[in-house]
Amino acid sequence: MSITTVPLRPIKKGSLTKFWIGIAAVVLVAGAAAYVGTADTVISGASNSQYLAANASNEGVVQTESGLQYQVLLGGEGPSPQATDTALVKYKGSLRDGTVFDSSEKAPGGQVPMPVNGVVPGFSEALQLMQKGGSYRVWLPSALAYGEASPGPDIPANSLLIFEIELVDFITQEQMNAIRAQQMQQQGGPLPRR
Repeated sequence: MSITTVPLRPIKKGSLTKFWIGIAAVVLVAGAAAYVGTADTVISGASNSQYLAANASNEGVVQTESGLQYQVLLGGEGPSPQATDTALVKYKGSLRDGTVFDSSEKAPGGQVPMPVNGVVPGFSEALQLMQKGGSYRVWLPSALAYGEASPGPDIPANSLLIFEIELVDFITQEQMNAIRAQQMQQQGGPLPRR
């Protein structure tokens, strides 16, 4: 019996280094892909408080003392509405998974008048931070939204709500009273008592 030897070519200088650099690059790319692929899953599987804690670290996100988080998309000008004022807004409300549960698109002109103190506490707080012409993205913890109650099938109990809000304009309580008095006079009705 004889053993035949196969001649091996010598390895070129630097080839082994290139080989290990290639392996390291593949491992880094695979690790980055795994992280990106699971980051959304980790956030979407997190509790509302974990989600908000992660969101608070995003650039431009501000958290108020109440727990409301907001991000200024476009700054406005002038004063902010008060709780007794009526705001004219464009908005879109969604859940954490992106499901849109309400928007002002269906309203005439895509704008909805709403009393600032006539909405959920977090939405009211956000409106009072804004200025005319401003656009905000806001995150309402369930305690500042509907809490343990479910207002309907589109919003489950304990839902964190995300809104994109544009404050088109607002009128003060005094201006609203003047408009109502003028309408009553035009209709021939009695003037309201003060």
